[in-house]
Amino acid sequence: MTIPEQFPQRHALLRAIRAEGATRSAVTDDDRQPVRGKTAVAIIVAGLLLMLLGIGQRTVWAPAETVTARVAQDARSGPVTVIESGSRGDADGSVEVTVEAEGPFTLAVGRASDVEAWVGDAAHLSVNGVSEDALSSEYSEGEDTVPDPSGSDLWTTEEPGDGTLTYRWSEPVEGDWSILLAGDGQAPAPTQVSITRPNDQSTPFALPLIIGGALVVVLGIALLFIAPRGRGGNRAAEAVEGTRAHARRHARSGTTGGAASIAAPGPALVVAGLVGAGSLLGIAPGMATPSPSPSPSSSGSVSATPSATPSATSSSSAAATAAANGAPSAGSGASGPPVVLDAQLERILAAVASTVADADAASDARRLAPRVAGAALDLRTGSYAVRAKDAGAAALAPVAADPVLLDMVPTDPEWPRTIVALTQGDENPVPQALLLVQDTPRDNYKLASAVQMLPGTTFPSPPAPGATGPVPLDEAGALATAPQDAVASIADFLTQPSGANAGTFDQNSFAAAITEFQSGVVADPGNKAATITFVHKAGTDRTQALLTGDGGAMVFGYLTHTYSSVPKAAGDTIDLKGTVYQSLTGTETSEKGIDVNYGEAVMMYVPPAGSDDKIRVIGAAQQLLSAKLR
Repeated sequence: MTIPEQFPQRHALLRAIRAEGATRSAVTDDDRQPVRGKTAVAIIVAGLLLMLLGIGQRTVWAPAETVTARVAQDARSGPVTVIESGSRGDADGSVEVTVEAEGPFTLAVGRASDVEAWVGDAAHLSVNGVSEDALSSEYSEGEDTVPDPSGSDLWTTEEPGDGTLTYRWSEPVEGDWSILLAGDGQAPAPTQVSITRPNDQSTPFALPLIIGGALVVVLGIALLFIAPRGRGGNRAAEAVEGTRAHARRHARSGTTGGAASIAAPGPALVVAGLVGAGSLLGIAPGMATPSPSPSPSSSGSVSATPSATPSATSSSSAAATAAANGAPSAGSGASGPPVVLDAQLERILAAVASTVADADAASDARRLAPRVAGAALDLRTGSYAVRAKDAGAAALAPVAADPVLLDMVPTDPEWPRTIVALTQGDENPVPQALLLVQDTPRDNYKLASAVQMLPGTTFPSPPAPGATGPVPLDEAGALATAPQDAVASIADFLTQPSGANAGTFDQNSFAAAITEFQSGVVADPGNKAATITFVHKAGTDRTQALLTGDGGAMVFGYLTHTYSSVPKAAGDTIDLKGTVYQSLTGTETSEKGIDVNYGEAVMMYVPPAGSDDKIRVIGAAQQLLSAKLR
């Protein structure tokens, strides 16, 4: 055969191959379409099911918002029921406590150690743990009665109840807190207690199921609507050898599917056509190109950052609120929160001020008993007695509950407890220091001393939280002198200004006024016929001491001052006419003499050991108590 004759035959053969490929491609696409549709529908249904499962976990199958646990119905009752912090479970926020009783009762919240101390040896039911829906309890034998707990200064919160009471319990500051339930102390305390706390509502698989299901649905929709691989004109892809499409193709062409030399140009042209036609293979590199938007992993880390920031801010805010309320700072040596929180101190001061104001108005010392003791009771009792006989006698300064300029509150949970508050009301020309003492857990704080700040003095700085432990009164320890010795020294100095303690104290207006008065009375020519003495003695049971911020101590003491005037010779008399002493004794003159008694409350600063500072008197109060003829 000549060469010119070969070309027409080859062109005819290529046209035949192309026509047959187009026919086979159409048949293959028709076969694939039903299969693709079924697969896409199945994928969409699966995605919807995943989404419904995730939504169900957030709705229908979502955990309950709260869970309630109860004390067993047959729990034994005593005069007190104590709900301990263990009954809260792992709840960080507030829980709802519901109490059911047959009569009136008191619900009180206090520091766990305070509640335990108040209960003491009394029989009580302790609610101390929680399971799924049950509160565990334990009964302790003991005394059958307790005092009425209402009105105790130990409680941070107190709620009266009658029948059913629901109380939202949250811890006031960091620490261990308990609830005390009691009636009048005689009747059994309520035992039907339930606690409702927040439940864990986390559904960790819900969101992944919803998102994953949505992605699966999108995939199914894409599979359903995206066209099959594109064809270049009428050119068809070469079927893979061994498949049914490959067999059908070669059956129609009458070949065995082997490597025939005349079939090579067909596949080569088809491949070139697929790539050139912009099929999925052609755009695959573009799809794989990274998008400038954040990836899922980076997006997750970004969203985590904002959630972490508020958490840190909240922690800082809680720490600042706790420091403002007097709570121990992190790393301090405190064993717990302050023994009295701000709200408690305000309530205590209000009760003390109200009691004193009521007694002052009635001039009745008996009304002072619930809230006043020690030096404060002595001075006010003497003031009432003097004013009852001489209406013109000066009254003591009123006790102001607010504003509180400064306070010193210990964290040591032992008793007795001592608190100092510096206040200044509208009727107080200068600030006054109020010393409050609680002797036992079941006692309320009482005003033990109330002194006026002296002009030009500075109130000592309070100690750091956790550093307000007891100060020994008869031992110097870390102080320049023992507190009791400091009180004895001021008594000796006032008695003998030029004696051994002449250089012990800084100059102060209190000592100056007393020593000038005493020297003036002795030097008065009108008193030449009398032997006059002034004796100041330190009380041994009225001294209190608190640490200050610089390692020193603030010492409160009480002195008795006796001013005696006795005729020197027979026939001499003491003239009382026109004085307050005449009003108190009912006598104008005395041939035997007179003893005038004063009470003196002092507040001093004792420096730490090794300091070159002197003891400073920073506050004082003096009151005429009585005058007795010899």
